[in-house]
Amino acid sequence: MNHCFGCNTCKSADKPLESFIRSLPLETSHHRVEGQSVKCGFGLQGVCCRLCSNGPCRVTPKAPKGICGATADVIVSRNFLRAVASGSGCYIHIVENTALNLKNTALAKGLIKGEKTLERLCGLFGVTAADKYGKALAVAEMVLADLYKPEYEKMALVKKLAYEPRYANWEKLGILPGGANAEIVKGVVKCSTNLNSDPVDMLLTCLKLGISTGLYGLTLTNLLNDVMLGEPEIRLAPVGLGVIDPDYINIMITGHQHSCFSYLQDRLTDPDVTAKAVAAGAKGFRLVGCTCVGQDLQLRGAHYEEVFVGHAGNNYTSEAVLATGAIDAVLSEFNCTLPGIEPICEALNIKQICLDDVAKKSNAEYMPFIFESRESDSGRIIDAVIASYRARRGEVALNLLPEHGNQDTLTGVSEVSLKDFLGGNWKPLIDLIVSGEIKGVAGVVGCSNLTFGGHDVLTVELTKELIKRDIIVLSAGCSSGGLENCGLMSPAAAELAGPKLKAICKKLGIPPVLNFGPCLAIGRLEIVATELAAAIGIDLPQMPLVLSAPQWLEEQALADGAFGLALGLPLHLGEAPFITGSKVVVDVLTEQMKSLTGGQVIIDPDAVSAADKLEGIILEKRAALGI
Repeated sequence: MNHCFGCNTCKSADKPLESFIRSLPLETSHHRVEGQSVKCGFGLQGVCCRLCSNGPCRVTPKAPKGICGATADVIVSRNFLRAVASGSGCYIHIVENTALNLKNTALAKGLIKGEKTLERLCGLFGVTAADKYGKALAVAEMVLADLYKPEYEKMALVKKLAYEPRYANWEKLGILPGGANAEIVKGVVKCSTNLNSDPVDMLLTCLKLGISTGLYGLTLTNLLNDVMLGEPEIRLAPVGLGVIDPDYINIMITGHQHSCFSYLQDRLTDPDVTAKAVAAGAKGFRLVGCTCVGQDLQLRGAHYEEVFVGHAGNNYTSEAVLATGAIDAVLSEFNCTLPGIEPICEALNIKQICLDDVAKKSNAEYMPFIFESRESDSGRIIDAVIASYRARRGEVALNLLPEHGNQDTLTGVSEVSLKDFLGGNWKPLIDLIVSGEIKGVAGVVGCSNLTFGGHDVLTVELTKELIKRDIIVLSAGCSSGGLENCGLMSPAAAELAGPKLKAICKKLGIPPVLNFGPCLAIGRLEIVATELAAAIGIDLPQMPLVLSAPQWLEEQALADGAFGLALGLPLHLGEAPFITGSKVVVDVLTEQMKSLTGGQVIIDPDAVSAADKLEGIILEKRAALGI
């Protein structure tokens, strides 16, 4: 392992974290940014095609077409659709596994922790089974049946889940999705060689994939998890690397599929398992949250206080979490599990276990989650983690950062807990918006990346600019990890807000940035937006509401974005997707989309000017509403 990385790291909005990473004798993604600073111009524009053996073809002014005749518009839209289809596939994989876990839980008459959410879903879907297990089974089977429909058969639950004016818009545009799995296949087929050459048609297909991604992969995944794992409850909780306690056997969780390790999670607090940890020299077990599933654990942390120690950080904090030396095992079940953790785990003798083969790491043990053998499999995992603890503790030096993070991040915010906090309805929030005490709402969502100024830099700076303008921010995704570690989700952050928002926050004892949890919780933000619009009696594009994914990272984020555009919302990105080589694609996404769905894409890498644009849109929408 190279020990001479020095100060060649990217910037971070989290300065203590930046200093910590800079001092490490281990290579991280933060060190590798410099080596990848020169980018391929063709790739950035999306004008490189390598779909057939005639290529790779690169479109230039002197060579405006590929050998097959594909123009820049065709190549760019085809590449974009392929990325959205891949991102949609990731989310549909998650909701499929979640629905299967709920089905198996119902058949086994297992633990149903969120009966209120179950009743809510039954009311929405028209389920009238006799008991909670019959209800859970029916709900799970309805979701699975929709996912498995052919592409030519429309998903039945879309009409039950969608806001009525949005559904009408989608029906008019012809973008109501068929079976989600089949739509992904259709999307991949459509962007293959020598098939579709209509950029607008391919972009409409992206919107169709966005709808199934958003309503199923996001919204329903959250609600199904609430049924199995418990409903979010608002509370204050610790975050950052300071949550790690070396007196315990620590397991870092990464991924998006909380239900895949919920049985293991409960077992870790049983007396017989705790006794094993004590016998090994520890006080017990602790789950350390990282990436989106850490946010999921944090969201429902009120139910898991005995085992969940707190959320340490987002995807690009995970290497630093491992570098503390106090993590004894990594349990991964989906993405945001960086390949870069593998050499660190090897250097520090950290056990890696994967529960889903889509997240199989090269030097990890694969222990597939099988519902029927969850008891014995959990025992194997526990024994493997204890063995790792025995082998490495005392041999590996600890490098802790106990002062990192804070103790009072507001967590557990959902569409239900927030409304309950407001008195059981949205009127108090609507009144504040109508009066101008709150100018509007911004959803700052999505990933973290190491560009756009550095780790979480644009996300944090933009958020500060928005709250300074009396715009309340709702966050979901890895963006939340950076915002909370930088203190913006603590009540004291009210001091950073504009005078009107500051006064409201101080009166209510809340921060100006509300943490809805993982990227999956973008679906919760959609529910909030929809319910607010319904209460006012307007369509979503009329709301003084904007979205920003300032530091979007991967294909899933593009599928999220397609959902936001289908909802008719303005969507800001810190940097353009790889589409700028096509005038048609750029024009459709930034201008023509306004007349199609009401949405639009806004590209701006500067926090102040981006905030200016988003505030301007909010003011325009307020004026149109006469408020």
